[in-house]
Amino acid sequence: MNILVKSAKIIAPKSNYHQQTKDILIENGVISKIGDTITNNEDYELVELENLHVSQGWFDSSVSLGEPGFEERETIENGLQTAGLSGFTGIAVNPNANPIADTNADISFLKAKAQGKTTNLYPIGALTVRSESVDLAELYDMKNAGAIAFGDYQKPVSNPNLLKIALQYSQNFNGLVLSYPQENKIAGKGIVNEEATATKLGLKGIPALAEELQIARDLFILEYAGGKLHIPTISTEKSVALIREAKAKGLDVSCSVAIHNLFLTDEKLVEFDTNYKLLPPLRTEKDTNALLQGLNEGTIDFVTSDHNPIDVEQKKVEFDHAMYGSIGLESAFGALNKLVPMEKSIEMLTAGKSRFGIASEEIEVGNSANLSLFNPDLKYAFSVKNITSTSKNSAFLGEELKGKAYGVIANNQLLIKDY
Repeated sequence: MNILVKSAKIIAPKSNYHQQTKDILIENGVISKIGDTITNNEDYELVELENLHVSQGWFDSSVSLGEPGFEERETIENGLQTAGLSGFTGIAVNPNANPIADTNADISFLKAKAQGKTTNLYPIGALTVRSESVDLAELYDMKNAGAIAFGDYQKPVSNPNLLKIALQYSQNFNGLVLSYPQENKIAGKGIVNEEATATKLGLKGIPALAEELQIARDLFILEYAGGKLHIPTISTEKSVALIREAKAKGLDVSCSVAIHNLFLTDEKLVEFDTNYKLLPPLRTEKDTNALLQGLNEGTIDFVTSDHNPIDVEQKKVEFDHAMYGSIGLESAFGALNKLVPMEKSIEMLTAGKSRFGIASEEIEVGNSANLSLFNPDLKYAFSVKNITSTSKNSAFLGEELKGKAYGVIANNQLLIKDY
């Protein structure tokens, strides 16, 4: 496909064109020319949008899709379409469909279903069989089938010896192990953050200790076993401190934060809206401030939407019985860009690539075009009309956001919203 992008401000700190407004000519999926004014002599597809900015394609390290088994929540096709329209050229897909993706056949199925799409799908294989924390899954076979990491989505590794073995074994093929940070015996039957708001509302709480104890355990195991560990979606002040200390020791550990844990606090729970029932739970303002500090100083490596579509039948119920999760792809950039400077937002939406072993294409002549297109200054109230996911369970409904994606250019395809 041949495309001419007109008057785009390039946000690419490692590129010679950083902060410059240029025309970009793309021929057969490759950037062939970058210049001040490029004429459209060949009648190429023209991309000309208000306040257009482009950056290296964004990557989301934690996306859940329904297929296979829960197609009423989200199909792979619609999920990838949603990701592309939200500015993401690549998403890491969690193994929490039905069946759990714990074999090479499951990984191959996901890869095959995503073939030929604009946005790339990178499967995360389950760390343990059926994510039950009893036996290790077929890690090496799944890696050969295309899995980029191994973890049980929102399910902690309850057996510490199993985590130790996983970290040791995965070193043979440079595998990345994910460990969800929650000690279930401490969390008990809690469903929200254990703080004053939970007490007022009569809801059972999950103490911050449940997360921090698990992180401390995992870091001790990592120090003993070696290997590469990623701790997804941390949410507390002490968690940031623990990981900061581990990095200072030289441990090979990374972590992410879900955008809703940066943007929202447990005060939202007073509405008893099940869209705010999340794992990890929304915490206090003290925690969100610590998370932002961790983000800005580099302790937190990248941000995820933690996109988790849940059908209405599982959300429009009593708070106690509702499933955890919020969609987040469509609101991720607008929420993050409201909290931190635009360049920091782009950094946090692209930094996960290197940790997950995904190649980055700089915006330079001769490279494949892997671009996110966006307007960083547009302010708007997020509403259902902004949602392209099949499920509508967004914790950001009604929130004032800043910045919106137009779409992407990737895999020799153009995908943009119809404005």
